[in-house]
Amino acid sequence: MPSKQFDLIVFDWDGTLFDSTALITHCIQASAVDLGLPKPSAEAASYVIGLGLRDALAHAVPELPVDRYAEMGVRFRHHYLAAEDQLTLFEGTLEMLAGLKARQHRLAVATGKSRLGLDASLQAVELQGIFDSTRTADETSSKPHPQMLLELMDELGVAPQRTLMIGDTTHDLQLALNAGTASIGVGYGAHEHSNFAAFKPLHIAQSVSELHAWLVEYA
Repeated sequence: MPSKQFDLIVFDWDGTLFDSTALITHCIQASAVDLGLPKPSAEAASYVIGLGLRDALAHAVPELPVDRYAEMGVRFRHHYLAAEDQLTLFEGTLEMLAGLKARQHRLAVATGKSRLGLDASLQAVELQGIFDSTRTADETSSKPHPQMLLELMDELGVAPQRTLMIGDTTHDLQLALNAGTASIGVGYGAHEHSNFAAFKPLHIAQSVSELHAWLVEYA
């Protein structure tokens, strides 16, 4: 077995491990329409995936007053929960995570989801115990602020040079840069991978199987 380059591997959730990009985009659009706002474009709605609620709404629905953010959140949850049971992990994700655990990597999640939302997803896909720690946007600063990644490294006792961040958006890759860690982009999620180069990821994977193969060989 090759020696490990990284002790801690941190994953984004939506669009990286969980196949939820299309649903989240639809829910943002439907919620805006519910509130009588212009329907955001698919590009604008998918761009904010991974951000915390306030940052996401400021970009996707700039017409919405701050005092109606909670109302938008209620409508989003209504649409999301109505279809959440149709969502699954990307094919090959469980095998990839189990393989990394067997190699003694520490595993974590850094996500723009709420704590309640992430915990429900982890329970639904039977991933309890796989991750050594997790951080959500409602308990620390939203991406790309480095706080959630810095907190994970501090909690697990891993230095930035031994940490790898993996995500499907430029927010994830900027998070890694801001925290001083290496990163990998995945090209099957919310953002166009043609925008990733400026953030200097070590690799851009076009599938979970390709990501798994890269991690086995180089992580």
